Amino acid sequence: MSIKVENAYDSSEIQVLEGLEPVRKRPGMYIGSTDTRGLHHLIVEIVDNSVDESLAGYCDTITVEITREGAVAVTDNGRGIPVDIHPQEGVSAVQVVLTKLHAGGKFGGGGYKVSGGLHGVGLSVVNALSEWLEVEVKKNGKIYRQRYMRGIPMRELAEVGETQETGTKVTFFPDDEIFETIDFDYDVIRTRLREVAYLNKGLCINLMDNRPDKEKDETFKYDGGILDYVDYLNRNEKTVFPRTLYIERQIGTNAVEIAMQYNDSWKETMYSYANNINTEEGGTHLMGFKDALTRVLNDYAHTARLVKDDFKLTGEDVREGLTAIVSVKLEEPQFEGQTKTKLGNSEMRGIVAKALADGLGTYLEENPKEAKELIIKTVTAQKARDAARAARESTRRKGVLESTTLPGKLADCTDKDASHCEIYLVEGDSAGGTAKQGRDRRFQAILPLRGKILNVEKARLARIMENAEIRAMITAFGCGIDNEFDEKKLRYDKIICMTDADVDGSHIRILLLTFIFRFMRPLIELGHVYIAQPPLYKCTKGKTVEYCYSDEELREVTERLGKPEIQRYKGLGEMNADQLWETTMDPEKRILLRVTMSDAEEAAKTFSVLMGDEPELRRKFIEENATLVTDLDI
Repeated sequence: MSIKVENAYDSSEIQVLEGLEPVRKRPGMYIGSTDTRGLHHLIVEIVDNSVDESLAGYCDTITVEITREGAVAVTDNGRGIPVDIHPQEGVSAVQVVLTKLHAGGKFGGGGYKVSGGLHGVGLSVVNALSEWLEVEVKKNGKIYRQRYMRGIPMRELAEVGETQETGTKVTFFPDDEIFETIDFDYDVIRTRLREVAYLNKGLCINLMDNRPDKEKDETFKYDGGILDYVDYLNRNEKTVFPRTLYIERQIGTNAVEIAMQYNDSWKETMYSYANNINTEEGGTHLMGFKDALTRVLNDYAHTARLVKDDFKLTGEDVREGLTAIVSVKLEEPQFEGQTKTKLGNSEMRGIVAKALADGLGTYLEENPKEAKELIIKTVTAQKARDAARAARESTRRKGVLESTTLPGKLADCTDKDASHCEIYLVEGDSAGGTAKQGRDRRFQAILPLRGKILNVEKARLARIMENAEIRAMITAFGCGIDNEFDEKKLRYDKIICMTDADVDGSHIRILLLTFIFRFMRPLIELGHVYIAQPPLYKCTKGKTVEYCYSDEELREVTERLGKPEIQRYKGLGEMNADQLWETTMDPEKRILLRVTMSDAEEAAKTFSVLMGDEPELRRKFIEENATLVTDLDI
């Protein structure tokens, strides 16, 4: 459908955006989005500038502070932004980099050999998207300061003091006219700063949160660099190599660092970086790593006669249980977009492949025992994958993944518009029966689950696909699993875990969330998974009835009503249909908690801690969760 525009289209309709106006007009083009991800990208831009000073050899300490007011201050002890007058622009170099797009010291002028900044827009973008920004530079024995409001300088750069130190401090307050939220998440910042510290051996990064009731203070410094990073990621796993393998190569003007370790799980954990930038979508450096890894392990397996001549390991096989960090430093990185999620330099594929082939090849030759154990692990992975593929095909033939025949115990809703529908995963037939009677059958479906579902952290896909309860969920949801997941086929907008408010109920909830997290992760990422909150108590005083969802609520209601009759609900099955509807299923009154990725990761972490190789951590967890450990079959 086209919409005709009545106005004339001539040169007067052509707009020219000046200065920083393009950034405020289209912020997503520069920081990806204006949600919480884009908000935190502002900090990344400033910190990356300080890290570039570290890469150049002039900075060893970076401090990031969230102020009491919610602003962020990033301080480094680098050389300080140049303060002299720019020959072409006629204002200080500080003002140039803060107000001009594509202005910086990283275009080959000799200021930096290696840097994460490429486009010269990071600092000016932060300035444009901040309600106010203040920059302080220590240089040439003096302190200089300048303040901006929404990208506009309030005065010229001014000398305000003397000092023998050098460095730059940038303090900014994000603009609530631009961002959906301006509340910084400490954990998100901490994750990024810890990552940066791992990627830069010996660099000290301080993080402080000075907001009221949120006071925190941490320091990150790792002399082992990415080797320490891999050890941290594997802290709860049983590893294959006695020590994490570390490879470092200088090839021409390019530097390659690789740290890798295998564990006995089936999970693949790989992160890649270029000039400290997390290339979330990979790129040529990661492709080179994967190519070489598959080739080296195949070559060794055949040379050592550990497999038959016609046997071939795939990339999936050799990466099962692998934790790896690939970090490269290069003079002219080519990224896709300002947010730099993918590296495009074609030469890095061969450079990283050569570095890995040399380092890993030598390690395997010198450590035949570990090499044999690794080959056996990868061969076992292939056999398990073949079995899983067969199970998947068998399941498909039986109609679980694609069948329109729904599970017999599913009480489906009548509305066929998925955006209106929701499904309750209910513990047991008793509660399921009550839920079926109490629901609104127009949009609410009920799927009773018998007991605790399979612990997917301890089972491969072949066994998982044979589990009746899991197959029932896969069929009912309709969206498939793993690589075959398709949100368009999802039959319900809300998937609600409704279990008893007791220990058994929490165990079942952990198992459900872990299954969804491992095999249907997009359901959580897209906000489709919820936890229902059934009441713990029913308080009756005369004709007054109130439900309490916590002990705190019970105390408050008891004091207000004055010794009411209290009924403790041990399970959903103790409620009648009307009570269950009123307290837990009525969209107007119920309490639903949306499951976040961190919630699901926490559920999955329960298993990684218990099956990990840190005795003290495991002992402490078991002491605190003795019943949980027994009931979850760990």
